Amino acid sequence: MSIFFENELDKELPCNYEDIVKDVVDASLDYAKCPYECEINVIFTDNSGIHEINLEHRGIDSPTDVLSFPMIEYEIPGEFDWLEESTDYYFNQDTGELLLGDIILNVDRIASQAEEYGHTRKRELAFLTAHSMLHLFGYDHIDDEERRTMEKMQEEILHTKGYTRENDEE
Repeated sequence: MSIFFENELDKELPCNYEDIVKDVVDASLDYAKCPYECEINVIFTDNSGIHEINLEHRGIDSPTDVLSFPMIEYEIPGEFDWLEESTDYYFNQDTGELLLGDIILNVDRIASQAEEYGHTRKRELAFLTAHSMLHLFGYDHIDDEERRTMEKMQEEILHTKGYTRENDEE
């Protein structure tokens, strides 16, 4: 697995953000039973940076907590079998890794939402990473049933690594 990190901020990230992301990405890949080594890009930005990206790519003129840009258009979310037929398109030709996509995390929102929801930044970062990974696997939350499915899956992923509210400490 290759995770490429980019920090757009002029400051160091609090706690071990990269380690937490790696941990949750790994747990998400295991949870989804992804049969491939994968490549993911992760960008840490702030309200201003994600606002600009949200406006440019989604036409939404406001910041958000996380954005996901999947490289794969799944017919069935989380179904990887058909990808073997598309090795030229979905796989890095140099490494053979499956190109899952990009995750953009808003460090400002991680801090404010952690405070708002009464848990740590570590828990909020883990939650947003799991959420984003599910988007990279083709899941969405357009309607209530999809939302409930994603919420259940997120909690199961977080539970496997101990990122629960019960175990929440910096």
